[in-house]
Amino acid sequence: MLDLIHVADEVATALEEQRAVVALETTLVAHGFPAPDGVAVARASQAAVRAAGATPATVGVLDGRVRIGLDEDELERFTPEARKLGPRDLAACAAQQATGATTVGGTLVAAAAVGIRFMGTGGLGGVHRGFPDPPDVSADLGACARVPALVVSCGVKSLLDVSATVEVLETLGVPMLGYRTDTLPLFYGAAGGPPVSARVESAAEAARVADAHWRLGGNTLLVGRLPTESLDVAALIEEGVAEARRQGVTGQGVTPFVLTFLHERSGGETRRVNRDLIVENARLAGEIAVAFAAL
Repeated sequence: MLDLIHVADEVATALEEQRAVVALETTLVAHGFPAPDGVAVARASQAAVRAAGATPATVGVLDGRVRIGLDEDELERFTPEARKLGPRDLAACAAQQATGATTVGGTLVAAAAVGIRFMGTGGLGGVHRGFPDPPDVSADLGACARVPALVVSCGVKSLLDVSATVEVLETLGVPMLGYRTDTLPLFYGAAGGPPVSARVESAAEAARVADAHWRLGGNTLLVGRLPTESLDVAALIEEGVAEARRQGVTGQGVTPFVLTFLHERSGGETRRVNRDLIVENARLAGEIAVAFAAL
């Protein structure tokens, strides 16, 4: 039987040499952007990680194996028909020889299996609006509770209940570090978020905090980076969430539905900002990973 996990040669070498490696998700390729934009964002994120001095390890399931490190031809295979994989879905997808694109939680679990602790993404999943009706909480939070990793994002996805998500993160003991900010970014928006648990001024400082946190037996740390360009799309998000409810969209379908709604109604502005913040988060994750490797 073939090994369940396949690590690309470049990633394997970097891990063996204890160099910096950054995990990247694939659900943004398959479900976050319309084709071919998702592949372009993935390539740009990989380039940003390399520019920071780290090795990118994009994660997904192909041909019965969890693949850690994907080349450009493999990225092309993550179409909208790919399964959306949280932590619970990895094994079934691999065993059934299906193609699966990993969420933040799925990526964290797969990457941790080979010793990768750093990840860049757009926004963290969390508690959906209206909880407990519907009772919808992202598996990202469960992964954060048990995986020792550091995730760079622009905060929590703004279509969620941010306050409730932050409360759960606090309960789970997940530090929320603000990268040169005292408040957690709101994905598209830079202002108005809840206070962070600590502020850091540099990649090196974030790496030192992560090292101390893990030495004390801690789990995931969330590093919130302000989006380079801030958009006020709160009203559009409310409309998108309401439209999703009206059409009966639930569970894993909510995020891609609302993102598509925002991209269409904003004339592509949210797509452009989303692309830029994902790439810049990947770059910062690379810088922190390099700083950690130097400790």
